[in-house]
Amino acid sequence: MAQYKIIMVRHGESEWNQKNLFCGWYDANLSEKGVEEALAAGKALKEAGIQFDLAFTSELTRAQKTLGSILEQIGQKDLPTTKTWRLNERHYGGLTGLNKAETAAKYGEAQVQIWRRSFDVPPPAMDESNAYYKAIVEDPRYANGPSKEEFPMFESLKLTIGRTLPFWNDTIVPEMKAGKKIIIAAHGNSLRGIVKHLDNMSDEAIMGLNLPTGIPFVYELDADLKPVVSMKFLGDEETVKKAMEAVAAQGKAK
Repeated sequence: MAQYKIIMVRHGESEWNQKNLFCGWYDANLSEKGVEEALAAGKALKEAGIQFDLAFTSELTRAQKTLGSILEQIGQKDLPTTKTWRLNERHYGGLTGLNKAETAAKYGEAQVQIWRRSFDVPPPAMDESNAYYKAIVEDPRYANGPSKEEFPMFESLKLTIGRTLPFWNDTIVPEMKAGKKIIIAAHGNSLRGIVKHLDNMSDEAIMGLNLPTGIPFVYELDADLKPVVSMKFLGDEETVKKAMEAVAAQGKAK
């Protein structure tokens, strides 16, 4: 029997998603489509009659704006919200700003798939030659963390999970166990880490999971935080299917 419910949503399409660029910690805004997806996500939650006690999101604008749109739709604009770098997208290192299809044409689809979809092989490190290095490293929103030692210059999914799961276990789980109704608006890879943990998925299985942008999904958990309902999307099946296929196609050369 379900004891707890939590809603998660990957941000709506960003301008860099639209351009098929590796984004990671770069603070891309929502595209017009992303704004529409965020509105649709809020509408789906409103129609389901879901309300929240707390929200968690990343330090990045695309996730925060998605959350803000959802909360406005459901009439909870002033919901207490925690922002943390631990829910940020995976850091794509030296690939940040590169076009995925052009990178695939240059290095080969197999190499790009390794960088995008291997569990523990990180991309090349970002250094000062990257056009977006200063915008990320010197961003004032990180003044209180991560520390200089913790600040990533690249991340595999394994490394991303390594900084996301402690926040899940230490901060989100206690609030959920206290009876709080929670929404997390974050990113494909930070959310995949939580999904992997909840569903006890293998490294290989999680690498094949494509989370669509802007479609909320529900987990219902028992007293031991084992899923009774896993990843139930709040949206029509065809929309979800098309969105997941679009994510899967991003790393292919044109």
